[in-house]
Amino acid sequence: MADLIPIYYLGKKHLVPEGVTIMGAIELSGHRLVRGCGCRGGFCGACATVYRVPGDHQIKVGLACQTQIEEGMDVAILPYYPAQKILLNIRSEEDPVKTLYRMYPEMFRCLGCSACTKICPQDLSVMDIIAEAQRGNLTAVAEMSFDCVMCGLCASRCLAQMVPYNIAMSARRLYAYSSLPRPGYVDARIKEVEQGLYDGQIDELIDNGQEELQKLYAERDIECI
Repeated sequence: MADLIPIYYLGKKHLVPEGVTIMGAIELSGHRLVRGCGCRGGFCGACATVYRVPGDHQIKVGLACQTQIEEGMDVAILPYYPAQKILLNIRSEEDPVKTLYRMYPEMFRCLGCSACTKICPQDLSVMDIIAEAQRGNLTAVAEMSFDCVMCGLCASRCLAQMVPYNIAMSARRLYAYSSLPRPGYVDARIKEVEQGLYDGQIDELIDNGQEELQKLYAERDIECI
């Protein structure tokens, strides 16, 4: 058996096996995670976590499903961070840059403090992403923010009270809609679906159990565009 080490979750001490992740340690300590967990593979950003370790004044950040525990670690998962979200009918917009400016005028309040960059668990240069958004360079924003997992930690630290991850996501969507060519097969596939060509396969999938669905997913052909 692995050695047990102490950690603190929401201020309460627990003894957990050495070498597990923060998420694993929390569950092994008897807590059931209903919020603050998602894909468990480091992709969804649902388990944004802040923690301190003994002897270090600095608050550190990470994803609970990926960050390994340390002895004496004091942790708290942030299952949701309140953030402004703008709804947009992208098909009704003509100028993508002006649309982004209208949606998020607060991005011009950026102080250039780099707090957002320092807290990003993906090591993205969030401050530079916002700078490119201010310049209207949607291509750069889309490329630089591609690995964003929408965990919300950047918004929790922003002195200007911005929501950098929503700004970046909107810029990616505007860029994709306005600048990237629409794949030719998309319209053809939509027409096939509307004609009912896949109704039988859909009914078959609905009737399958979880084990069979997992097998089909693992063995599926992955199309590269």
